[in-house]
Amino acid sequence: MTRTAPERARADDDGLTSAVEQVLEQYLHRRCADASRVDPAFGVATDALADFVLGGGKRLRPTFAWWGWRGAGGSPEGPDAPAVLEAVSALELIQACALVHDDLMDASATRRGRPTVHVDFARRHADAGWRGRPARFGAAAAILLGDLALVWADDLFRSSGLPTEALRRAAEPWEGMRTEVLGGQYLDVLHQATGDATPRAALQVDRYKTAAYTVERPLHLGAAIADASPALTACYRRFGADIGVAFQLRDDLLGVFGDPAVTGKPAGDDLREGKRTLLLALALERAAERGDTASAAAIEAALGDPDLDDDGVDRVRGLLVDLGAEQAVEQRIAAMTGSALDALSTVEIEEPAATRLAELAIAATRRRR
Repeated sequence: MTRTAPERARADDDGLTSAVEQVLEQYLHRRCADASRVDPAFGVATDALADFVLGGGKRLRPTFAWWGWRGAGGSPEGPDAPAVLEAVSALELIQACALVHDDLMDASATRRGRPTVHVDFARRHADAGWRGRPARFGAAAAILLGDLALVWADDLFRSSGLPTEALRRAAEPWEGMRTEVLGGQYLDVLHQATGDATPRAALQVDRYKTAAYTVERPLHLGAAIADASPALTACYRRFGADIGVAFQLRDDLLGVFGDPAVTGKPAGDDLREGKRTLLLALALERAAERGDTASAAAIEAALGDPDLDDDGVDRVRGLLVDLGAEQAVEQRIAAMTGSALDALSTVEIEEPAATRLAELAIAATRRRR
């Protein structure tokens, strides 16, 4: 017997992921058909966006939102469950917008082992022999498709079928999340341009570019839909902020020390892109404290060097270990995870959501990809 999407979502997180992907597949199929009616060429472009959205990802944001709703008393057996599933699935389109734009700003060549959107469209331009510069066309296409993902996220959320009062309550986290992620993106660009390599700057970007829209606001969104108490909402936000930053710190470590066969990105790509992460900020800070100008100069020279080879990456890795930066980030991840888990114990959270959120916290901060 075929189960509905909410029925699959009730089973476990694997079922939830499948249910989210079914919602996205059906929605994107319909919207790409709308785009084709504008012009077949636009339909082809939006098909590429759909392929990007459906081509991978952990679906963490809908997962945290769903369990936030469940923990606040939302019932997978209730009449609102299908609408909630659609609403939380919209978070993946915000994620798509952020990734497409982030890859362009970072000049990343690959994502999930495939060409990034701007690289893909630059190649299409070159292969077709069109006028102008392929790279410029690729950038324009990525900007527009990223914008479209953000528009479609809002469309999917608003048309999800949530009751009017639930939509009204959810407006605060939904609107705040979109502003915060774009603010975090801007601060990332700004700090790289100004060369601000302080830990404060790195953590500010982590807080708004990743934590807010990855964990904190999705949980807040689920709580708002379920009309959660202020105490539970505050608990979710504290938990989400800590886990969200810890998640990004793990990502920073993987960006330098991760296995490309597992992460889907070239080794040391974050170094070539010049990302001023907490990992790098702590290394530079410790080098300055020790008067180790040679190590600091070597790290600075590697940051943003597009031609940094594997030997150069290995040298930087060694410096990060020798300066104690890798260990310091690992310790911070552990401390923030512990703080987040403590937050869960401050209020009553419906089971099985309380247990599942604790499990998700561990999974998000100990992952290897």
